[in-house]
Amino acid sequence: MPTRSAGPFKTIKYETAGHTATITLNRPEALNALSPFMITELRSAYAEVEADDNIWLMIVTASGRAFCTGADVTEIPTDGKVLNERSYLSTYEQWEAPQEGTPPFRQMAKPVLVAINGICCGAGLDWVTTGDIIIASDKATFFDPHVSIGLVAGREVVRLARSLPRSVALRMALMGKHERMSAQRAYELGLITEIVEHDRLLDRAHEIADIVNSNAPLAVRGTRLAIHKTLDLPLHQGEILAETFRERVVRTEDALEGPRAFTEKRAPKWQCR
Repeated sequence: MPTRSAGPFKTIKYETAGHTATITLNRPEALNALSPFMITELRSAYAEVEADDNIWLMIVTASGRAFCTGADVTEIPTDGKVLNERSYLSTYEQWEAPQEGTPPFRQMAKPVLVAINGICCGAGLDWVTTGDIIIASDKATFFDPHVSIGLVAGREVVRLARSLPRSVALRMALMGKHERMSAQRAYELGLITEIVEHDRLLDRAHEIADIVNSNAPLAVRGTRLAIHKTLDLPLHQGEILAETFRERVVRTEDALEGPRAFTEKRAPKWQCR
């Protein structure tokens, strides 16, 4: 399938093929550590994915031997203030928990597939805990180094404690850089959903993307939102909210096309409307 590159980007790659956009973290010499400029480029790419009606799913992966090693410590301000072009604490974003490279998973509708190719630690873990489908190379490793460099492990481990058993998340947070979780252990604990032979990682990511994209795109988005928006709600309230997403999609042309294609024994032709 032909691919198209977008940009210009300097620290990431942005490519599209069919209904899939692939964002590749591309600072391998820095183990894909997140610089402020890289964060700006990622946010621009995420916005492009969400705004492009032809894109139904986003893959995030990385080049080199690391997926992401967190914030670039060489660019952390020494005065404790957040790096930002605006004045300190002048915007709502600066009062929020820092999101760094995290996709805007609370606001976006399209699913995110994360393919972890290697070392994943610190803020790199945010993709693991907020992505929708997470796969990893058999060379991937996971850890959180914050306490080993004198920093409190913040939102990263709070998210981990929602994805892992409490005792496992605490062990990872308190051991710091001195203990790493293998891809096999991450799979056993449900942190990732599949281990892939390293050289096949991106191919497998696209295989999964193609399967997801063979489904009705608006139904996929509504299902994703039904899960994300109800995780913190009591069960009955969550059920009611999820039903409102179902009712919205029932009014679409694709909701009519699905049963029609089934009865006519043919592949559906999704129009995303």
